[in-house]
Amino acid sequence: MDSLSSVKSQSWLSWFLKGILILLFLILFAKLFEVQIIKGKYYQALSRENRVRHVPIPAPRGRILTRSGEELATNVEIKKRVKFVPNGSFEITDDLTGATQEEFITDYKRVYPLGDKFSHALGYLAQVSPDEVGKINPGCPEKGPRASDVLIGKTGLEQSYECSLLGSPGEELVEVSAAGEMIRVLGRREPVPGRDLKTTIDYGLQLQLVSEMEGKKGAAIVTDVTGQILAFYSYPTFDPNLFIDKDNNQEIGILLKDTGLPFFNRVISGTYHPGSVFKPVVALSALQEGTIDKSFRYNDPGVITINDYSYSNWYFTQYGRTEGLVDLVKAISRSTDTFFYTIGQMTGPDAIAKWAKSFGLDSPTGIDIPGEVVGLIPTPEWKKETRNESWFLGNTYHMSIGQGDVSVTPIEINNYISGIATGGKLCKPRFNMESAQDCRTIGVSQNNLNLIREGMEAACTQGGTAYTFFDFSEKHKDISVACKTGTAEVGTDGIPHAWFTLFAPAENPQIVATVLVEKGGEGSSVAGPVARKIADYYFASQSD
Repeated sequence: MDSLSSVKSQSWLSWFLKGILILLFLILFAKLFEVQIIKGKYYQALSRENRVRHVPIPAPRGRILTRSGEELATNVEIKKRVKFVPNGSFEITDDLTGATQEEFITDYKRVYPLGDKFSHALGYLAQVSPDEVGKINPGCPEKGPRASDVLIGKTGLEQSYECSLLGSPGEELVEVSAAGEMIRVLGRREPVPGRDLKTTIDYGLQLQLVSEMEGKKGAAIVTDVTGQILAFYSYPTFDPNLFIDKDNNQEIGILLKDTGLPFFNRVISGTYHPGSVFKPVVALSALQEGTIDKSFRYNDPGVITINDYSYSNWYFTQYGRTEGLVDLVKAISRSTDTFFYTIGQMTGPDAIAKWAKSFGLDSPTGIDIPGEVVGLIPTPEWKKETRNESWFLGNTYHMSIGQGDVSVTPIEINNYISGIATGGKLCKPRFNMESAQDCRTIGVSQNNLNLIREGMEAACTQGGTAYTFFDFSEKHKDISVACKTGTAEVGTDGIPHAWFTLFAPAENPQIVATVLVEKGGEGSSVAGPVARKIADYYFASQSD
């Protein structure tokens, strides 16, 4: 028989367990009341939402067009399938097998019709990097955070105009069953296509330039006198279509290792000794500083010797002959080195640097694509600060013919020559047809500029260094050309850079063109023929 204490203990434990059970039932009842009554509508909505999928609808990227409407970058439509799965998610796949009409979705693939013929200006697209995913482009916050599968512009126009070219994706609300089967479409927000970019590029002139530069390592640019870029090319080059397909990683890797640097934009990022295309600004410096005037004459000795160092004229070096009595116009037309050594010494490196810089030869032009670098116009102060060396007369001589430490980009040369052509007006080069011209005026004597232009015009006529243009006015209704050849010594292999720059018509300029061929040889015989073909095409097309 149980003792009294044992019975009391069992009775207390029984009531304690009953109390806990009652409490648990009360808690369960309270929770059911909350779920069914208090938050019933909330959980019903949540349940419905769990059956709704938010399917993004891709938006086409804006096209990039020439000035007359030809496509430089466009899109092709690709059919894809939205496939729902039982785990509550979905995938967008290229496999259309068994897809219903409701499961189709239209995506877009970027296509560059010209391939490698305009790539350095266009740039290319690449997938958003991991550190960019979920971040907002500060230039267009209204486009929202970047998704992981989005392609964005990485260089060129694709990067510069990313915000306007990029469209805003739409969205479709789709109800699905627990098994992942589509039930119905609840709503749809249409995508907003990106905005087309109309450029200043002349389609035919671009193809002509590519044809003439094919196989020639270098750069070329053609603009009008307001800064509109008509043609633009750097070689070696690459095909931006390669970056659209993931299967091309091996080909891209080969290009990245190519010693020819096909991704390097030589027009805006390559710096080179300019050689004789620098001489017009040296002559202008001497005129502006009052060192010489139009009546100044110099008797060419063929060679100048200073302390056992000889500085010769190209005509003397190649043919053993001298130019005789030379004025400024003849010195430019004949590119007489000894003349420029002399006026450079008389004017001084600081004054030459001042006027070179006023024409933008050590500052960015402001072109509307990324990657532009600036050249170098040396001075005695610069040499002392950077090298802790003194400036010698030989440095001035080298500077006076565009050698030594002088370095420039092809676009800087083109812009400075445009400044001479327009009477001292420098305009930012631009690709966007809708951008207003942005120009500044250089305070320079028009009489002095006229003298420089006269010398450059003489360079393109009988007796000048640009023999490829001697018959130009005969074939193009008396259109005259002003130009300057350049042969810039570089390295130890004896092969110089070939330069040629021009504007035409000389009396009322429409175009400015600059051609550089890296280690191509003499400017007149290598870069000159390319420039001639460009000018021929342009003026022939204007007369059609």
